[in-house]
Amino acid sequence: MQKPSTPITQIQGLVNQFRYYKSLGDNTLGRLTDTQLVWQYNTESNSIAIIVNHLWGNMLSRWTDFLNTDGEKLWRDRDTEFEVAEMSKVQILEKWEAGCKVVYDTLSSLTEVDLEKTIYIRNEAHSVHEAIYRQLAHYAYHVGQMVFLGKMLLNEQWTSLSIPRNGSQQFNRVKIKKW
Repeated sequence: MQKPSTPITQIQGLVNQFRYYKSLGDNTLGRLTDTQLVWQYNTESNSIAIIVNHLWGNMLSRWTDFLNTDGEKLWRDRDTEFEVAEMSKVQILEKWEAGCKVVYDTLSSLTEVDLEKTIYIRNEAHSVHEAIYRQLAHYAYHVGQMVFLGKMLLNEQWTSLSIPRNGSQQFNRVKIKKW
């Protein structure tokens, strides 16, 4: 019989999920050129650069002083995160890494006592668990957009980040052998 998970092992499970979505973002960003990263389908669409810029702003705001101040920091200018900006791949990767570092540093600093606390995002109360799940869902949503854009841009040159199309049976055969 499996032992029930403790709050800290639950946090580690969530960290693993954040790392999974970061790896999808990493693999997408690594495949694209500077020009592809700033490409927009139309003026109402976000480029990958804009998505990363928004995630960076969100990560810094939400996770800086996570337990003590509202997650929507007064210094954040969310609207400018969506403005078209010419950024190089290096600049995009720097923002991606800086944002993710704040997330991981904060999560790794949490204690069991912290998990019982209430935090605020835009003056709305959240349990620490709710806030973490909220951010995980938000990041997964945007990373999915990044992957979709990467697939559009690379078309036939795209290689799957998970189970390739028409590869489920082969994947399952290999997985079942490991069980």
